Amino acid sequence: MGHCVVAEAEAVLDKEYPVLDKGFVRLVDYLGGDQRVVQAARVSYGEGTKAYREDAALIDYLLRHEHTSPFEQVVLTFHVKLPIFVARQWIRHRTARVNEISGRYSVMGNEFYIPPPEDVALQSGDNKQGRSTEALEAGQAEAVRKALEAGQREAYRAYSALVEQGIARELARINLPLSLYTEWYWQIDLHNLFHFLKLRLDPHAQKEIRLYAEVIFDIAKKIAPCCCDSFERHVLEAVSFSREEFAELKSRLAGCPGGAGEGKPPDKDPASALTGKALERFETKLETGRQL
Repeated sequence: MGHCVVAEAEAVLDKEYPVLDKGFVRLVDYLGGDQRVVQAARVSYGEGTKAYREDAALIDYLLRHEHTSPFEQVVLTFHVKLPIFVARQWIRHRTARVNEISGRYSVMGNEFYIPPPEDVALQSGDNKQGRSTEALEAGQAEAVRKALEAGQREAYRAYSALVEQGIARELARINLPLSLYTEWYWQIDLHNLFHFLKLRLDPHAQKEIRLYAEVIFDIAKKIAPCCCDSFERHVLEAVSFSREEFAELKSRLAGCPGGAGEGKPPDKDPASALTGKALERFETKLETGRQL
């Protein structure tokens, strides 16, 4: 196959893209791009097509039909600086290879994440794992930020005092908060990166990890633009329907919500019609589709 060099990727190698107040994402290395996916796919059936204009169509076909192995031939390695609470969400994606800075070997830096005022909000009333979309009043938000900063300052002061006493670093670190910044090398193939992005670019994902995902996706677009375009159209900005939702959609397209067609009675058991939360989810999907 030979080494696939991608000019746009080469141009951003080792460039730090800032994220949050003190974090960053940096592309350390990459293996392959769109051409590597195409070459890997064509191995499966001999010479196959050769025209460059057909590459995007082939990539599109592979992604739509979930032929994932050619996308696994493209590998990206990132250096990421991020708060520990973001890292603990991120590490749930176990298909990557990770090497993180160790507080057992190194003295951790005095760097903590403090959210900007516009991101300080109360607990959401309808989302048990998220915050409200409405920020606190400016004075309240600033008070929260000062409280977080004071706690971080005291935690690091106590940590430093233990280190200076010669207490083992692996013990001295244990009271440091989740807002402390850590760093790691994160290597992942393109197929599994797309899975990461599908989840972490979702509006329901925590904002802080979404910001990292956005930067990583922008970098991935420079490495494999055709693959990323196909992913964006068929996965990221697509909407899937359950069997019941699809039946409801067909009824509506026929001209009569809940029925078989304009002026005709429903052709399904009314008891099976979407109601409650199921109907809300369906309407949300339709609204999402209109916005896309």
